[in-house]
Amino acid sequence: MPKRTLHGVVVSDKQDKTVVVRVERRFTHPTMKKTIRRSKKYHAHDEANTYAVGDMVWIEERRPISSSSAGKSSAARRSRKFNER
Repeated sequence: MPKRTLHGVVVSDKQDKTVVVRVERRFTHPTMKKTIRRSKKYHAHDEANTYAVGDMVWIEERRPISSSSAGKSSAARRSRKFNER
């Protein structure tokens, strides 16, 4: 079975070896025909603590690594600064 990959922004890096990633999806409302944005947060495993808040990352679906990342445990793959200051 292929693994899902999701694209999102790191919103928290305060936990050790874990980042919280906000993934946004867009869809058209069935009756109103208006584009709606919905977001969901996923806990992703970051072994080396390399990602910071604002980084754009790809996360990959994996088996649960810890209790907080149960269900959608993911691995951060690639980083690119979203807001350079």
